[in-house]
Amino acid sequence: MQLTFSSVLLSVLLASAVSAAPLQSRAKGKGNKTKMMMGNQAAAQAASGAVYFISNEPTGNFIVAAGIANDGKLTLRQATSSEGLGDHGQPGNSPDPLFTQGAIKASAAGNIVATVNAGSNTLSVFNIDPKNPTNLKMIGKPVGSGGEFPVSLAINKAGNTVCAVNGGAVNGVACFKVDKKKGLVPMANTVRSLKLNQTTPATGPAGSVSHVLFSEDNKQLIASVKGVPPTPGILAVWDVAKDGSLSKDFKAVQPAKGGLLPFSMTVIPGKNAILATDAGLGVDVFDLSAGAAPGIAAGKSSALKIDGQGATCWSSFSPQTGNFYVTDIGTSLVTEINIDNNLKPKVVKQYAQGNNTATIDNDIASVRGKDFMYVLAANSTQIKVVTLNAPGKATALQTLDLAGPAKAAGLKISAANLQGMTSFIKK
Repeated sequence: MQLTFSSVLLSVLLASAVSAAPLQSRAKGKGNKTKMMMGNQAAAQAASGAVYFISNEPTGNFIVAAGIANDGKLTLRQATSSEGLGDHGQPGNSPDPLFTQGAIKASAAGNIVATVNAGSNTLSVFNIDPKNPTNLKMIGKPVGSGGEFPVSLAINKAGNTVCAVNGGAVNGVACFKVDKKKGLVPMANTVRSLKLNQTTPATGPAGSVSHVLFSEDNKQLIASVKGVPPTPGILAVWDVAKDGSLSKDFKAVQPAKGGLLPFSMTVIPGKNAILATDAGLGVDVFDLSAGAAPGIAAGKSSALKIDGQGATCWSSFSPQTGNFYVTDIGTSLVTEINIDNNLKPKVVKQYAQGNNTATIDNDIASVRGKDFMYVLAANSTQIKVVTLNAPGKATALQTLDLAGPAKAAGLKISAANLQGMTSFIKK
C-alpha cells in the first residue's frame, strides 16, 4: 500500500475553505462479538497491563487488546466489538482516518476504556477486568456522542467523566458521567460547539479537530483544531465548573509565530503548559499560565521546527526520561524532545521505525520502573515497541505483527482504518 498522507495533506493545505454537508443518518453496529487472538488465559492474567487500539472499520469497530508482559513486550489477546461503526475522513484512503489522537482512552483510576465510533456517532465504554486487562465488558450500551463524527476522548483524573470531541458537520465537545451500570450518561451544560464549517465525515486533515484533553488540574477542557493555511489553528479552552459543566464559550488560543496545525496535545507536568505536535512545522509549546487569554499564546510559548519533518502529529510523555516523544507519519520517525524549565523545546534524538511504516498514534506505559513506548505503524499493520532506557537512549524492543493474527481470528483490519493507542497498567 502506498502512503498518500503527505500528498493528501498538501492538497488540503491549498484549499481555502471546508464545505458543509447535509446531516447524515448513521447506522448502528450489530452484535457484541469477541474474537480471540491468543487463548492462553493464564498468560493473559499474568500480564502487567494492556494496550488498546481500534480497528475503526465501517462494517464494525473493534477494540483490539494486547497484553503487556513484565518486560514491556506485547502479546495480542482479543478483539471486542464496540457495537458501533468506524469511518474514514475525506479525502482518500490513507492512514490516520480520523485525523486525530485519543480515539480510544483508558483510565486506571476508573478501571475503564472508552472508544469513539465515528461511523455511528456513538461512544462505547468498557469495564477492564483487573485480573486480565485484555478482557473487556461493555457497560450499558453505546450512546450518542453529542454531535457527528466523534474522533477523540478525554477522561478526567478521577476516571468518572468522559468528554468527546466531534469533528463532523455537528462539531464540538460533550461530556458524560460514567455509571457502572448504565454506562455513559450525558451531563448537563457540557455540549459546546466549535462552530466549524465541516462535513460528516470530516474533511481534512487541515481545518479538522485533532484532540481533546483535560488540563493537569482538571479545571479546563481543551480541544485542538488544525488551521487552514495561511490561517493558523487554535486550542479551544473551556473552563470546567465544580459540577462538571463547561463555560458557555471557549477561549481561542493561537500558537506562537510559525505554528500552523496544532494536532495532538500532551500536558507538560507542573507548568500549566501543553506540548502540541504541529503537522505543518514540528512542535508548538503553549504557555497557559496567563489563564489562556484569547489571542496568541503569551509568555513562554514557542514553535519548534523539526528539520525534514513530514507530518508530526502524535505525542506522549515519559516520566522516566522526562522527555516527550512525537511520531511523524510521513518520515516514520520518533523524535525525542526535551523541554527545559523555561518551556524551551529542543530535539534530543530521532529514531527510525522503518521506511513507509506510517507511524501514527502512540502511548507510553511505565512497567516495573521502566518506560515503554507503543507506536501504531499503520501502513505496515504493526506495533513498534521501544524501550526508553534514558534520555537520548531509546532502543527497539519488539515489532508486533497485527495482520497475521487478525486474519487468523477472522478480524477485519486495514492500514487505512487503524487508529488509536492507549495503555492500562494494573495497580
